[in-house]
Amino acid sequence: MSVPFDIPDDDVTLLGQCEVQTFRSGGKGGQHQNTTDSGVRLVHRATGVRAESRSERSQLRNRQLALERLRKKLVERNRVDPVRRATRVPRREKRKRADEKTRRGRLKQLRRKPSADAE
Repeated sequence: MSVPFDIPDDDVTLLGQCEVQTFRSGGKGGQHQNTTDSGVRLVHRATGVRAESRSERSQLRNRQLALERLRKKLVERNRVDPVRRATRVPRREKRKRADEKTRRGRLKQLRRKPSADAE
């Protein structure tokens, strides 16, 4: 498991901890997307977590979206699951399961072909 990382509250500090890469978005959008580097990829240096956005026409808006996504990924990475304690099956439930198993066995027994000596 990874070590928890302190996530800064403001975007400027978080952006300072990242490597910012811009690229051409590609895809739908025609001439505007094919000529400008509006896609943004952020790589957090300390953890290696990546986030990118290329949905908007503006590089500034894509940077904001990528920062939001990166923050969510870092929070998820820092999340610690609570330790699960094993619980036992209650006696009543065990009894209910055994009764159901017995009932199913009897039903299956009734579906058998009669034996030759029973005639």
